Amino acid sequence: MTDDDHEVYAIRYGHHDRKAAENFIGGDPHDMLQPLDFYIWAIVGASGAIILDTGFDAAMGAKRQRELIKPAGEGLQAIGIDPAGIETVIVSHMHYDHVGNYELFPRARYHLQDCEMAYATGRCMCHALLRLPFEEEDVVAMVRKVFAGRVTFHEGVSQVAPGVLVHKIGGHSKGLQCVSVKTKRGTVVLASDATHLYAHIEGGRVFPITYNVGEVLDGYDTIKKIAPSAHHIVPGHDPRMLERYPAARAGLEGWVARLDVDPKS
Repeated sequence: MTDDDHEVYAIRYGHHDRKAAENFIGGDPHDMLQPLDFYIWAIVGASGAIILDTGFDAAMGAKRQRELIKPAGEGLQAIGIDPAGIETVIVSHMHYDHVGNYELFPRARYHLQDCEMAYATGRCMCHALLRLPFEEEDVVAMVRKVFAGRVTFHEGVSQVAPGVLVHKIGGHSKGLQCVSVKTKRGTVVLASDATHLYAHIEGGRVFPITYNVGEVLDGYDTIKKIAPSAHHIVPGHDPRMLERYPAARAGLEGWVARLDVDPKS
């Protein structure tokens, strides 16, 4: 492993049962459950641990009728990461399930796309439909971090650490970004909500909560160019991801997966 190679972990913290028709614009002809899982990600390398997204807590889960399986902080501690010591957090976008739990990371500097903050605080939030996935207190908390000097803004493609790059995608949220990570098996793309499920990017289909459909579809092409293969793309909410990758260690099956190793299938 070189200095810019990283270990990558997916930590499952929440779950939501829903029908397949709820996951695609235009619905789905299959009358079956197609649940979503909720994850945060840990990127561990020579420069320390970087967290991608921070999840939601029990109160937000209850408000949004989402099941909190285990608090995100417990998942980090299970792989030896102390949230209080984290210095770098990447925010893929500012929807409620990606930017909560901010009290867990008192030392962290947050990295997000410039236009995501503008979107979450601008005129589009006058529309109930567009502000639906945002929480006022989460947005206000990020504004406070800006004034505290704890936010770094990016525009387009930018390096957060050696071997860790953010890429502006847009689509699902105006300033959505994915993250590419150099690992010993090649570049792993943590897509977050640039593709919620494998079925979205594989089938060219789109999740219903979307700011710009064209950007979603163009984003699939961008992700495929960044990733060496489809096996290097990690969707943001697919339960099957935990079936494809091994547990970080014995006892963490179905909870924490290791993504910098080859998938099982």
